[in-house]
Amino acid sequence: MSSSNTCINEDVWTVVRFATFTRLLSLLLQAVLNAVIPDHVADAFSPPRSETPLLLDPIIEALFAGLCHWDAEHFLFIAERGYLYEHNFAFFPLFPLILRFLAATVLWPLCGFLTMRGRLLLAVAVGNSILFVLSAVALYKLSRLVLQDRKLAFVSVSMYCLTPANVFMVAGYSETLFAALTFAGLWLLETRFTLGACLLFGFATGARANGVVNVGFLLYVSLQRGLARAQALGKGAGGIRYHHYVWELIRFVLTGVFYAAFVALPFCLFQFYGYQTFCHPTATQIPPVLLKLARDKGYRVADAASPTPSWCQWQIPVLYSYIQDVYWDVGFLRYFQWKQIPNFLLALPVATLGFVALFTFVKANPVFSMYLGLGGGGKDRKTHGFCNPRVFVYIVHSSVLLLFGIFCMHVQVLTRFLASSSPVLFWISAHLLSQYEPLMQDEKRFRPDQIKWQKDHKRGLSLAGMWRNNQVVYLLIHWKTCTIYTQCILGYFISYWFLGLALHCNFLPWT
Repeated sequence: MSSSNTCINEDVWTVVRFATFTRLLSLLLQAVLNAVIPDHVADAFSPPRSETPLLLDPIIEALFAGLCHWDAEHFLFIAERGYLYEHNFAFFPLFPLILRFLAATVLWPLCGFLTMRGRLLLAVAVGNSILFVLSAVALYKLSRLVLQDRKLAFVSVSMYCLTPANVFMVAGYSETLFAALTFAGLWLLETRFTLGACLLFGFATGARANGVVNVGFLLYVSLQRGLARAQALGKGAGGIRYHHYVWELIRFVLTGVFYAAFVALPFCLFQFYGYQTFCHPTATQIPPVLLKLARDKGYRVADAASPTPSWCQWQIPVLYSYIQDVYWDVGFLRYFQWKQIPNFLLALPVATLGFVALFTFVKANPVFSMYLGLGGGGKDRKTHGFCNPRVFVYIVHSSVLLLFGIFCMHVQVLTRFLASSSPVLFWISAHLLSQYEPLMQDEKRFRPDQIKWQKDHKRGLSLAGMWRNNQVVYLLIHWKTCTIYTQCILGYFISYWFLGLALHCNFLPWT
């Protein structure tokens, strides 16, 4: 095995150790903070508990209660009870299905000591921790391929382990699952395993609605590769042959329709299930206590005796759009109100990094960007780093999500929205640290041949291997000597990483 491959494999193990450490630390801190800080009384979804607690339920509740607040309660409720209330359909089914599967199979031996609720809560803690480690590995492999820079890839994934959306990656939310599927799918796409990428993107749509946007990667890469093939065949034939382009266009349309249909299929099936549930209801046994909650809170349940919901009469009855409109008041410019200024300020750091990423890339590649990366722009272009051409499609994807989040969503969710959907937030952070931090520019300090991997390998997966040559940890240790740029970026990541645990886990509003 070459020394380069050895270093990359060791980097992966270091990523696994660092990601595992940050997950365990997050679980520990949320338990402590949840015990120390009194819970705020919030007007959030809180269904009554129907099971009598068993022996280990108080312990699990004490350790992981902070993981089931706010929207996490919806996912746990769906995993335990199914989709009973109309607004439950805002939460896509893959994550609850995985929780239910873990609780009913892997954690089944604990059924005599833990209720279903307790096993689901334990499944959240264990399942999301494993998924986060897998997502970190996938992000490193993706970054290594796209950025073509081992150091930048490692710094990017180290920043991901300290993500400002940390609490949502450990709590009972679908962000971690979505990030793992998206990053792994993008990695497969970069390795030309397009069908595998399409499959993972389809699963990602089953986890979150914005997974549908991932089809853009498949379409863009297919078009880009098709044009490259047509150009190569034309030159090989001694000149331009337009029939090559016509054939590639036909091929692109056919494969594009397949990709779009496959990625959107989980979304469509879920909407059809919602349509059948509420527009053509059948007799369903709902516990009286949950019916009482529906009456008290105004939740709609599927009932043949009740009037048909208005959205059932739409030409395209999409329940998800109805819920976002009526229940969450989501829509174009609806959040642009004076009282929402604090939430805009909360989202300002991630929005700033998103716009900096766009500006940095376009400034470095103006002609290439103008041609949408499909031609033109000259030959003398960087082949590695943040500004290399392979980053273009990721910049477009991130910018589309950023603008949509600002103008059409509750803007405070922009942090977790971007952190779980795009690697650009971590790439631009790593790029800025590499460009403006002198401590990062000391190549002797972080040279691969200076790492004493062999000794660490003989001792096993020691903690020393996690800290040695981790540039981000080095910057944190030497915080006072860092530049103001470094202190702002790392300060943002670390403060949001910690504050999210303190606030969200005690029913206080956060991103």
